[in-house]
Amino acid sequence: MPANKRISIAIADTSVIIRNGIISVLKRLSVLNIDIVEIADMSQLGMQLFKFKPNVLIVNPLSLGRFSLQQLKTDSGHKSMKFIALQTSLTDSATLNAYDETISLYDSAEQIKDKLTRFYMLDDDSADGRQELSIREKEIIVCVVKGMTNRQMAEHLCLSTHTVITHRRNIANKLQIHSPAGLTIYAIVNKLVEIDDVKDTIQPED
Repeated sequence: MPANKRISIAIADTSVIIRNGIISVLKRLSVLNIDIVEIADMSQLGMQLFKFKPNVLIVNPLSLGRFSLQQLKTDSGHKSMKFIALQTSLTDSATLNAYDETISLYDSAEQIKDKLTRFYMLDDDSADGRQELSIREKEIIVCVVKGMTNRQMAEHLCLSTHTVITHRRNIANKLQIHSPAGLTIYAIVNKLVEIDDVKDTIQPED
């Protein structure tokens, strides 16, 4: 990511304590140039996102109410906007799976810093026309490279098998790669895995 690239982050929550806590953590991310937008009134969420068009929205999934992530992207006019779930209580894994990253209210400041930094670094794609992969999709690729079955991936990532299959279909559509061998090469080239970690899974051609 270019050092001078600015990232706009919207924090949507009715609690001033939660908003201020996240802002405090974000201000410690010296490796990123961040502009912060606070949204306290959830009924104004769509309008505020349309006004500010942030790169990322941090929001508690339970507070979205009638809003859906797809609707928010459409209404804001910013279809590349990313979503980070602020998990304050036990939330269904299928719900969290729709988000690009998850941070917990119980994460330490250092854990949140690490997650957000990794999130930005991994999602800073080159301008080669490829569609971006989410953090979860990259985790799925790593599991494929390790030779896991769909069921094993589901158990490992706390997802349903159906969700794993959907992710794999989306990955194939985005990358136009339809074989484990192709994904292995992609993962190595893009440094999702080290070649020493997968050398035992690479089978020679007959």
